[in-house]
Amino acid sequence: MKTLGLLGGMSWESTTTYYQEINRRVRHVQGGLHSARCIVFSFDFAEIEQLQHAGKWEEAGALLDNAAAKLKLAGADAIVLCTNTMHFVSHGIERSSQLPLIHIVDPTADCIIKAGFKSVGLLGTRFTMEKDFYKARLTEKYGLRVIVPEDEGRDIVHSIIYTELCNGIITETSRKSYYKIIEDLAKAGAECLILGCTEIGLLVNEEGCPIPMFDTTKIHAIAAADWAMEI
Repeated sequence: MKTLGLLGGMSWESTTTYYQEINRRVRHVQGGLHSARCIVFSFDFAEIEQLQHAGKWEEAGALLDNAAAKLKLAGADAIVLCTNTMHFVSHGIERSSQLPLIHIVDPTADCIIKAGFKSVGLLGTRFTMEKDFYKARLTEKYGLRVIVPEDEGRDIVHSIIYTELCNGIITETSRKSYYKIIEDLAKAGAECLILGCTEIGLLVNEEGCPIPMFDTTKIHAIAAADWAMEI
């Protein structure tokens, strides 16, 4: 089995899910007491969040590059960036680490296409919903139509992620707000939903979702585990 290098802590709430899902996948496939070979570099998310909201993306990307290089030295065979938003500055990771990056969008898009959907609703941070790095990959590489909430909805989704979900706060009020926004996406033509922030799966689930849901955290974790097991 190959060794995965996880860039985590953005936030640690979802990194915990990554670690669990990767190991569950390995146990499911290999059985017994098998578990994944992982090395985790966990950031202090307060530092990353400040750079994000200050628009200092180049500095944030440099931190990723440096951490990825450290994971290479520690023995990792591939990098897993355990966050959607920071894929905006993921372009230097492979160069700095000399390791492959298992990109979060690719296995997610593969699952959507295999399910037969062509139009997707996207929830995430404002950065993910508004910048082209994520939507363009879905559109240009996979031919998917991407629909995001209106401006007020984007504000609500973004605020709940940073003020609540990243702090482990789960409220029924926020859950209802998310489901209302998802309903609006469905009315706008979304056939399915991408949880484009690794924390959103802590709040919403398929039982309450009016359209099929694709949780990038779980999909990405399973894809990483399969890569490590070479299946």
